[in-house]
Formats: sequence, C-alpha cells, structure tokens
Amino acid sequence: MARNFYPGPLRDVIRGLSKWPGIGEKTATRLALYLLRAPHAEVAELAQAFTALKEKIRLCSRCFAFADQELCPLCADPQRQNQQLCVVADPGDLIALERVGFFQGAYHVLGGLISPLDNIGPADLHIVSLLARLEPEDIQEVILALNPSLEGEATTAYLTQEFKDRQVKVTRIAYGLPMGGDLKYADQQTIKEALRHRVNT
Repeated sequence: MARNFYPGPLRDVIRGLSKWPGIGEKTATRLALYLLRAPHAEVAELAQAFTALKEKIRLCSRCFAFADQELCPLCADPQRQNQQLCVVADPGDLIALERVGFFQGAYHVLGGLISPLDNIGPADLHIVSLLARLEPEDIQEVILALNPSLEGEATTAYLTQEFKDRQVKVTRIAYGLPMGGDLKYADQQTIKEALRHRVNT
C-alpha cells in the first residue's frame, strides 16, 4: 500500500491503479507521478475517456462484442463474409483474432466458457442466441475458436453436440495453440496458422 507520506489524493490514485491487472505499487506510483506532472488537459482527457468507457461501451446486440452503438463495427460492416461464424469466449479473444487480419467472417462472443467449478453452465453463456443466428443469417460454417483448456474443451464438446443435427459445417481452430494457453496472448502467426489449419470436430 502507498506510504502515508504521500498526500491523500496521490495515495488514492496509487491505490486505485494498484488494483489493475499486472500493476504493482511501484508501477502504480510511477504512473500516478506521471499524471501529477502531466498537463491538466491530458489528465482531463484521460478522465473523460474513462467515464465514456463506462457510460458508452456496451455489448453488440448481435455478436456480444464491445460496441458503442447497437451493432459493433464488425457486425455493421457489409464487407464481412457473414456465412462464416467464428465463436470465441470473450471480446479479448475476438480482438486477438481480428488483429491478425486473416479472418473476414462474422463473430459470436459466448461471454465465457463452461466451468462447473465456477458454477458457469451453458445457460450462463450466449449459446441460445448463437443457435438462433444460424438459419436467419444463412451460416454455412461455425468455427470454434476457444482456448485449449479444460473449460474450452468442455464448451467445444457441448457446442458440437448442439450443432450435430443442424445443417452447418462445424470446425475448430487447429492446435497451434498450447494446451492451457490463452488465445489473447498468442502471437499473430500462431493464431493465423491455427485458423488456417482448423479441423472438423
């Protein structure tokens, strides 16, 4: 915790920043001191951006990615090849895939993975809305791009069963990703090869 010799407002900022993932007290102190020395306009602009982040960002009504309108930029893009639907666990995974620039289809964000230990079952995920998209959007292929973890495998198995009697091709990204790895932290080439060499489930 920040030392008591810091003034209260500075100590509050250090304490707040220390709660962020990957930021300890030393880094939080460095950031807080930078903000203290930065021009007032820069800090005010950052504060406004934080406020807008919480007030304006929501989930896309179609794919559940981050959006500031009813539809996210990808769902609103008429150039996307929407007969392919890539299923991911969370918006961070979508961003990782999209950063590669290889996949040109549509996405669906589940909002997590099936995890009985965490009391997360199929009903807690956006699976019903995923199934509801298949026929109206004329989806020809569903690509399961889920992390190669126990939870990812459980979710893949569940979805594969759900798709079994539906007229849609179901593939999964290849294991270019290490078991227990996290999609959002994989390098671009690994993600590209995993997408290119996806296999039938």
